[in-house]
Amino acid sequence: MGKILWLASYPKSGNTWLRAFLHNLLRNPSDPYDINKLTEFTLGDSRADWYQTFDPKPIEQWTKEDVQRIRPKVHEAMTRAHPDTVFVKTHNALIESRGVPMISMEYTAGAIYVVRNPLDVVISHSSHFGVGVDESIRLTALEGLEGENDGRFVYEHHGSWSKNVKSWTQAPHPGLLVVRYEDMLETPNETFGRIAAYLGLKPDRQRLHRAIRLSSFRALRQQEEERGFRERSVKSGRFFREGRAGQWREVLTPAQVAAVVAAHQEQMARFGYWPLPDEASAASGG
Repeated sequence: MGKILWLASYPKSGNTWLRAFLHNLLRNPSDPYDINKLTEFTLGDSRADWYQTFDPKPIEQWTKEDVQRIRPKVHEAMTRAHPDTVFVKTHNALIESRGVPMISMEYTAGAIYVVRNPLDVVISHSSHFGVGVDESIRLTALEGLEGENDGRFVYEHHGSWSKNVKSWTQAPHPGLLVVRYEDMLETPNETFGRIAAYLGLKPDRQRLHRAIRLSSFRALRQQEEERGFRERSVKSGRFFREGRAGQWREVLTPAQVAAVVAAHQEQMARFGYWPLPDEASAASGG
C-alpha cells in the first residue's frame, strides 16, 4: 500500500498533458502511450465506481453529503490500488466541503499542481463545457463553483480559478511541486525535467526527450483524431483543441480581458500573468 500523489489543476489547465507525460516517461514506450488507457495508471478522484463499492445505489440518488461521507474511504481505498505511490487526478480545490476535506491529507504523499493563465483557461473552459466565453468567465469567478453527481462521476468542487490556485499553492511545501502550463510549452526540457526530479527519477536525456515528444500536443491531438478520446466532453468537438499560450489575445475582447483580470488579478500577479505584457511595457516606459 502506498500513498496518493495528486495531479492537480483547475479544469483545462494541462492535467491530461501531465498525465500523458508521466505515462510515457515511466512506461517508456516506443510509440505514444494510448490516451484512452491513461486511467489504467492514473486514477480519477471523481469516478463514481470507486464510491459505489461502498454504496451501490445509483449515483444520481446520492446527495453531496453522501459523497463526502464516503470520500475519505475512497481515498484510502485508492492507496491500495498499487503497492507504491498512486497517481490520482483531481480538479478539486484543496478545501473542506460539507465539513469533510476534498483531499484527505492522511493518505497524501504529495502533489504536482499545474497552473495556467486564466485568460486562456476561460477559452478552453468555454469549449469543453459548451458555454459562451462570457459565461465561462462568470463561472470561473464563482467562489463556490461545483458540479453535480451524475451517472459516471461524483461532484467536484472547483471553486473559482483564483480559489483553486490559491488553495493549492499559498503555502509552499516540500511535497508540492507547482509548474506553469506556459513553461511546459516554452521550456519543456527544464520543466518536465523538474517533474522527473521531483519524483526522484533521473532519466537520461534520450528517455526524457522521448517522453516529451510522445506526449506533445501534436501527438495527443493526432491520437484523438484517429481513435477518439473517452474523456472528451459531449459538449465539445475535441478535447485537444489548440494547446497554445496567449490565445486570449486573438479571442477575448478588451471587456472580457478586463473581467478576467478584475476577478483574478492577485493570483495572476503571483504567477507572472499580470501585468499584461502591454501593461508592463507601458509601466516601464518601453
